Amino acid sequence: MVVTKDLSRLGRDYIKTGYYIENYFPENKIRYVSILDGIDTYSETINNDITPFKAILNDMYAKDISKKIRSVFKEKQKQGEYLCSISAYRI
Repeated sequence: MVVTKDLSRLGRDYIKTGYYIENYFPENKIRYVSILDGIDTYSETINNDITPFKAILNDMYAKDISKKIRSVFKEKQKQGEYLCSISAYRI
């Protein structure tokens, strides 16, 4: 049995997430439960039918956040701001 808080914790790549839910888990008799999404492969529910769409949205969200973070770093770099973490030692 695999239990996650929500579907995004299983994976954000919708192709791999779909592979696990549709192929790997059933072939290996593994039950998957997503607590917040209400997904349980042991029982047939309406939430199981919309799982592929949730996986696609999780994938899109991860890509969108990545683009936004990169644009913030580029803007800070243009303005000459410090981008590194705090050094572990001082010279």
